[in-house]
This record gives sequence, C-alpha cells and structure tokens, in this order.
Amino acid sequence: MARADATSSLAVTGSASIEDALRFGISVLSESRGSGRADALILLAHVLARPREWIVAHDEALISEADFALFIDLCARRCEGEPVAYITGSAWFCGRQFIVDTSVLIPRAETEHLVEEAVRFMRSRDGACRVLDVGTGSGAIACSIATETGAHVEGVDVSPEALTIARRNAERLGVTGFCRFVQGNLADAVSSECYDVIVANLPYVPTADLRPAPDPTSFEPRIALDGGSDGLSLYREMMRDAPALVAADGIVLLEAAPPTIESLAKLTQLALPNFTVSVGHDYAGLARYVKAAGQS
Repeated sequence: MARADATSSLAVTGSASIEDALRFGISVLSESRGSGRADALILLAHVLARPREWIVAHDEALISEADFALFIDLCARRCEGEPVAYITGSAWFCGRQFIVDTSVLIPRAETEHLVEEAVRFMRSRDGACRVLDVGTGSGAIACSIATETGAHVEGVDVSPEALTIARRNAERLGVTGFCRFVQGNLADAVSSECYDVIVANLPYVPTADLRPAPDPTSFEPRIALDGGSDGLSLYREMMRDAPALVAADGIVLLEAAPPTIESLAKLTQLALPNFTVSVGHDYAGLARYVKAAGQS
C-alpha cells in the first residue's frame, strides 16, 4: 500500500481510540506483512512512547489526531517494505535496545549465539580477555560482550557512519570505557595486535542472492550484506590475517548462512590448522556459525 493510500484509508477525527488505531494497523499491515499485529503494536507503542504492555492494557484510551496521522504514515512505510527497526530507530539484541539506522545492519537473533559462545569461553578462563569484533556495525556484539563480561572490546568497521552508531550505543549502555571503535578495512587497523576472542558477522550473502525492494533487506546497507560471488569474499580476506591475530589458545567465531557454512568451516580450518573447527546452529536448528577453538 502506498503512503498516500494509507493516509486516505481512514478519516482521522481526533477521537480515535487505541483499539481503533490497532484495528486499522493490523488490517493494513496484514495485507502485505505476515506479522501485521506485532508490527502494528510496535509502531503504535513507538508513536505514543509507551510500552507495548501499556498499549494492550489501555485499548480504550483516546489518541490525538497528530499521533493517529503519524501512525498511519508509519504503517504505510512498513507496507512499502521498510523494516520496523529502521522506522522506530531501534532494535533489540541480547535483551538490550540498540540504536539503528540505514547505515547499519539490523541485529538478528541468530547473531546472539556468537555473543553467547564468546561469553561462555571468556568465563571459563582465568584473567582478562582481549576481544575483537570485525565488522562491528551497530556495535551490538561488541557492546553486549563488554556489558556481560566487563572485557575490553575493539570493534572495527569500514563505515564511519556505522561507527558513529556503535559509539552512541556504547554510550547508552555505559560501556564506553570498555569499547574502542576503529575505522578500517576488516582487521587492517589492528593487524599488530593479538586477541583471545575474535568475533565476526561479515557480509555473507552471495551477490546474486541480494533481494530487491520491497524485500526488507533491500533497505539495509549493501556493504553489510554483499559477500561477493560465493558469499565468502570478505571472510577469505579476513582469514588470511587470522593466524597472527588470534592467540594460540583463543577462539574465533564467524557467522554465515546455511548454504555457505561448510565452505566457511573448511576455509577456517585451512587458515587455523591447529584449531578445532566446528559448526554451531541457530534457534531454528540451522547451521549458522563456525567456531574455531585453539589448544589450551
């Protein structure tokens, strides 16, 4: 549905209730989205600056004409394919709310496994660990690890706009003293350093598989999605430097997609022959990440 169509679909009188707005939003969004109710609830909560639980519990409350008009506009943007996270300017990851905009990839739930693995490894060790997050984007991984462990994390990204978002997220979560964000291509900017933990969620979508609008991923930065002809171009480049970057008893965690995960595992084993390489699965049971563990 076009934005103008959505705006004209409902006469805004100024006396509409939350129930009226939700009914409208669910109806409009269900025509083009499979998550119409959830999206409508999130967008209305954003407009009213109220928790979703409050929205559900106060369906008879009236909303202003201006808020209703804004809600209609946001619903129209969602109908056009724009992700809810970009519309609201935030996304949840590891139980925390992160600032996002179109300069960064929207954090996914499956990426939480990288954080969980990293935190588990770090808690099994004596002493502090040095952590590197390659392709940090919004800083979701780096900030989550720092928050949960108090470790010092360095996040690198080629995009200055992404690093601005990452620094804002570190400030919001109170971990600016633990996170250092550096601009550079992959790990070039920290190539003289050595880390106990290396985490990377690099672009891994084969170029031919990138989807056009109105697919929600088409709104995300191509630089954060395009992994080259086979989806592993950047990982191949990064793994050339990995042996010098990771401690002999450290760990490397790399996210990818099920179709490319076995190739990434083989690439990792070739780069780190003395490490034990395994494949981890996401919440849906799909092969999602590679873990390379050094010898302790």
